[in-house]
Amino acid sequence: MRKLLVLCGTILCLSMTAAAQDAPVAFDASSPASEPAAPVSFHPLDRTSWQLGIGYQFQHYNVLGQAFHTNGFNTDLTRYLNNWIGIEGTAAMGFGRATTCGCSVFIGAGPHIVAHSAGRFEPWVHVLVGWQHFRFTQSGGILGGNSAFGFMGGGGVDFKFFPHAYWRVQGDYIGTHFQSSMQANYSFGSGLVLNF
Repeated sequence: MRKLLVLCGTILCLSMTAAAQDAPVAFDASSPASEPAAPVSFHPLDRTSWQLGIGYQFQHYNVLGQAFHTNGFNTDLTRYLNNWIGIEGTAAMGFGRATTCGCSVFIGAGPHIVAHSAGRFEPWVHVLVGWQHFRFTQSGGILGGNSAFGFMGGGGVDFKFFPHAYWRVQGDYIGTHFQSSMQANYSFGSGLVLNF
């Protein structure tokens, strides 16, 4: 739980730092030569600075001697630093069969790189580092809850159907580190992306 709080605090600090960059420079009334800085404006072909994605996600895992899959949702928030690079924070939760994994949770953050274009298709990649948690419901709770380091790397394509609304299709490799070894897992997802 302590690691989760540290991770959430780190993501909060990163988002506050990014938001502070948007704040206007204070006007110094004592200096006649001082003028407030002009607000940064985006060219019509440029992207907005924030992006929120919400969608469905299928995940397949092979961890702790268990092979299972989950169906769930993912939510990501990206703060773009320019047209090509942003900082992304993601939370993904999946629910499995009652006989194996009751739920899985991944929370992570990292760079989001996009091939920005004026066309309808926008490919992108991301690499996220974070925390992976599983809650197993097998006979008598033998495995119970397990948490470890996790990372997600992959990409997808956003299809622009309105100026500020896209449809996303993505695929990811999910790495987990349990019992002193790495496990290779994967996920596929699709959902709505809003730019603001």
